[in-house]
Amino acid sequence: MTDVIRRKIDRARPAQADGAPGADRGWRLALARAARDAMGLDLEIRSLAIARYSLAEILEIVPDRALLALLDGPQGGLGVLLMSPVVTATLIEMQTLGRLVSQAPPPRRPSRIDAAMVAGVIDRALAGLDETLAEEADLVWAGGFRYASWLEDARPLSLMLEEDSYRVLTAEVAMGGGARVGQVILVLPAEGRGERPVLASDPGENAAPQFTQDLQAQVLLADCRLDAVVGRLRLPLHRVMALTVGETLVLPSAALDAIALETLEGRRIAGARLGQHRGMRALKLTEAPVATPKPAPATGINPAAAAVPVGSSGPSPGEELRAAG
Repeated sequence: MTDVIRRKIDRARPAQADGAPGADRGWRLALARAARDAMGLDLEIRSLAIARYSLAEILEIVPDRALLALLDGPQGGLGVLLMSPVVTATLIEMQTLGRLVSQAPPPRRPSRIDAAMVAGVIDRALAGLDETLAEEADLVWAGGFRYASWLEDARPLSLMLEEDSYRVLTAEVAMGGGARVGQVILVLPAEGRGERPVLASDPGENAAPQFTQDLQAQVLLADCRLDAVVGRLRLPLHRVMALTVGETLVLPSAALDAIALETLEGRRIAGARLGQHRGMRALKLTEAPVATPKPAPATGINPAAAAVPVGSSGPSPGEELRAAG
């Protein structure tokens, strides 16, 4: 109910004017500079609106035949950048031909190659957004995102994105002197997971003790190896010795969403599920790491026995009799 009320309040507010602080102004500058610096494209943002949407509402605003770029953010946060077909086609033309043809090509479904060609522009725009928000509060939710992968259609979004509210920045862009107009929609989690901005006047940064900095540098150099265990299989020794090349072993308890992170000694640290991060295999933690328990002190020790010196054989039989009498 709180998210519904918040979305209604955001939509009732008037759109911010040009030059307004925060993510509005930052995304305007970052997107225009990325297109200009990466390929010399004149890109003008005619309007930009920020609103809150639920996951179901996001699936309804995806433009037809849009390019869907999955974004990876801080602490496992996922975002999406949507480009209408005319924007994607214009960026591809500028990279392949170095200029825009007189007539825009007909809309088509984007391919994996198209996504790879515009990934650099997307990362440049997101990096520019980080720079403009370096001292802004919006850095907490809008900073730290980069291109991760490409989606063929919007259906997997309902499974990949969490059921939370999202901030949606809808920009109407004009390219080539206004000859082509399209949309760029940036979808990011509403709840900030990034780092808070550090102001230049913040005295805490300069007042940090040198000892703390040196200790941090030493700790960060330490290595810690963890093994991702998908499943285990116990076999008799004669069966192991009889294994041949190409033989398949069945792991009955293996599951990609129930992977254990273990130390070299085989102690379980946390649980995770298999995924990907910028095209590489990755793990997402599904439970908090377990702290290492300290060994409990031994109990039931006889103080008299503890006082016997090392190498002593204890009291003699005669001494025991005298003590008993």
